[in-house]
Amino acid sequence: MDLPRIFTIRESSHRIHNPLTAAKLAALGESLHLAPGTRVLDLASGSGELLCTWARDHGITGTGVDISTTFTEQARARAAELGVADRVEFVHGDARGHVADEPVDLAACVGATWIGNGVAGTAELLSRSLRPGGLMLIGEPYWRRTPPDEETAKACHATGIADFLRLPDLIVHFRELGYDLVEMTLADQDSWDRYAAAQWLNLRRWLDRNPDDELVPEVREELTTEPARYARCTREYLGWGVFALVRR
Repeated sequence: MDLPRIFTIRESSHRIHNPLTAAKLAALGESLHLAPGTRVLDLASGSGELLCTWARDHGITGTGVDISTTFTEQARARAAELGVADRVEFVHGDARGHVADEPVDLAACVGATWIGNGVAGTAELLSRSLRPGGLMLIGEPYWRRTPPDEETAKACHATGIADFLRLPDLIVHFRELGYDLVEMTLADQDSWDRYAAAQWLNLRRWLDRNPDDELVPEVREELTTEPARYARCTREYLGWGVFALVRR
């Protein structure tokens, strides 16, 4: 059980595996007014930057669950680096269906709603771990501009236009699911640039170090085509944000 290697090659230098800068992640933590001792569950926790930095800055405790062995190891190393390994733990496992042993104050899935087959299923999954009145964080793409056709939507790594909503419609969707939206932090185009462009340098450095690896053709193809595809499609049409929700 693990991510395909191309994912960890592409994002090998990333601490945050979403188009969210460190400054925006810190600002999100500040905006939530997290009390020391807040218990957090982070599903699809990646390299653990949310839990580790919020444990350092706000005194939260928590558990992260991620399917990638590489990212889980990086998260544990980051916790040790920041001196918070006694407050946060990282579990290698499939976040789909994972429920905390005891209710938590904050349940998060930031950028991986595939674990619940979409926003509604992910909210339902997170709610199983959340205490009454607790806070839920969901990171999700939305259309900044509706793509002109299905081909453009697919070039944004969607299966089609119907995969994502415009921001106002996504906010309405949260309400229809029974949640109040109480905070949000949105990526901007610079956030996307920092996330996407760093992948290209990771790919190129990997190619330089591994000229005989079996993945060379796949990595070379991605590095050749991805920058123009990103500039033409993702950067122009796709937004992304983290949304804080409380059950009504």
